[in-house]
Amino acid sequence: MGRKYNNPPVVEALCEFQFVSDNPWDLTIPGLIYEKVRDEFPDKQRQIGVNVRLQPTEKGLEHKIETSPPRIQFHKRDKTALIQIAPDVLVINQLKPYPTWSKFKEMVLKNFKIYREIANPKGLKRIGLRYINVIDLDNLQNDLEKYFSLHLSIPKGLPGTVDSILSRIKFSYEDNKENLMLTFASIIPRKPNMTSILLDLDYALVIPEYVKLNEISDWLEKAHERIESTFESCITENTRKIFGESKQ
Repeated sequence: MGRKYNNPPVVEALCEFQFVSDNPWDLTIPGLIYEKVRDEFPDKQRQIGVNVRLQPTEKGLEHKIETSPPRIQFHKRDKTALIQIAPDVLVINQLKPYPTWSKFKEMVLKNFKIYREIANPKGLKRIGLRYINVIDLDNLQNDLEKYFSLHLSIPKGLPGTVDSILSRIKFSYEDNKENLMLTFASIIPRKPNMTSILLDLDYALVIPEYVKLNEISDWLEKAHERIESTFESCITENTRKIFGESKQ
């Protein structure tokens, strides 16, 4: 059981499944799924093949436009969570406020089961569990070491001051069948006189059909444990005080 926080820094958690299928994509699948989820996700939207996503750059977090197959989105009424359907793709997104891991996992497994029953995929091409954290701190200048054990070593004597940071590290697991991509970057502050730090952790299965369809629950638990362990290793007790650790 990991640490729990009263004010967790998660701005979005998501789980993406890419499937292997023996059959061409059936255009009736999104409608059939909607009939199963409409009580919880009643608001339906269509996204026309263009995604705007946040991409870390040397200047901070910038919007990047990508083309993709059209997606059908089913939103909760309060817009705190959504399901996305595209050809052989299922994504479950949880926005703020983030509930407990057990509740998010339950939502993922419930909608994965619905997709599997209706689309009948052959296997899994890729799975990704991703946590996007944004940590707001008083304007730090170069004092990141107080809050993060993960930081850049900057040689003394370099001219100027550090304006922004961007670091990406990939860790391999299970004989390179899975990996964790860690992105640590400064982004445009969400509030004046603050420093906002992105800590983005994306754990993924990268070898198709290495994990079976009936092994999803165990895989998610392992992926979450590795994300959680990495997150805790990157921060200090000063950062935990900001989150307000829960003793319950």
